Amino acid sequence: MGLKILHSGLLTTIQDTGRIGYQKEGILVSGAMDTFAIRVGNILVGNPENAAAIETTFLGPKIRFEEAGLIAITGADLSPTINGEQVKMWRPLLVSAGCTLEFGTPRSGSWSYIAVSGSFKIPQVLGSYATYLRADFGGFKGKPLHVGDIIPVHGPSEIGAKLSQKLKLSLGTKAWCGVNWTPDPALLPVISPDPTIKVLKGPEYEWFARPSAEKFWQEKFIVTSDSDRMGYQLRGPELSVTDKTEIISSAVSFGTIQVPPDGHPIVLLADHQTTGGYPRIGQVCSAHFSSFVQVPMGKKITFQEATLPEAQSLYYQQERNILHIKRALHLKIIS
Repeated sequence: MGLKILHSGLLTTIQDTGRIGYQKEGILVSGAMDTFAIRVGNILVGNPENAAAIETTFLGPKIRFEEAGLIAITGADLSPTINGEQVKMWRPLLVSAGCTLEFGTPRSGSWSYIAVSGSFKIPQVLGSYATYLRADFGGFKGKPLHVGDIIPVHGPSEIGAKLSQKLKLSLGTKAWCGVNWTPDPALLPVISPDPTIKVLKGPEYEWFARPSAEKFWQEKFIVTSDSDRMGYQLRGPELSVTDKTEIISSAVSFGTIQVPPDGHPIVLLADHQTTGGYPRIGQVCSAHFSSFVQVPMGKKITFQEATLPEAQSLYYQQERNILHIKRALHLKIIS
């Protein structure tokens, strides 16, 4: 037994931190949109950071626990409840068999994660559990989760079992309970509907006419409803290059900002293609991936230029933040 899907939500899939090493064969990395959130969720339930978890967006699923388990919900706040009671996020929760987890009105962000201690009994495909939707493989049968699906779960991890034992002391006659602590908010990425996103100049930045380059940094862009896991399509000032010649297909990655002939930027995300032929005006700094992907459709973003040393410093700080969370969890277990 495991988790039974009672309602599928808008788009609910199994993801991990991605399928690494196969882009040369044209196979996408895929994986979680917000890798920080999925990594921390797994840490909180004692899993390896790259373990499989459930990713959902906007209209979340309804899930019944066929057996007891330790979970954590991270990322976007989609108003999660267990048996109708509001649930606090970014912390371990012990859930009894028969409980129902569901989501309501989105409060902040776009992508939410449900990590389960021990993770899921599903096969790896090319070294990853990530769902590659366009190719119908990975995850749970290569598909989004549907009503009636039962996702089998391993027993809790060693750390998860220790946390569960501690929580059982507080459970009593309740159907579920959570710890009274959470990671320091200062260690978590800021989720804002109108963030300022740090960006490095792209390889073709100098191709853009000076007025376009200035507008890229000075004006706001709206995330449109045409956006998906492949990329966020933006609307704002039209950007133009001085030379209309397209480039030879070149490498792209998560966060690459391409500008097609219509002048409206596309920021490539988890399910991005392996190469692209449009000029690359910028590259989102990896430490700002989480803040960027969590911007809801219809909201605005501003780009701010970053230097390479600054981008590296932001990345190192984010990794230190994750290390602090892991160390703090260890202290909670042994205390």
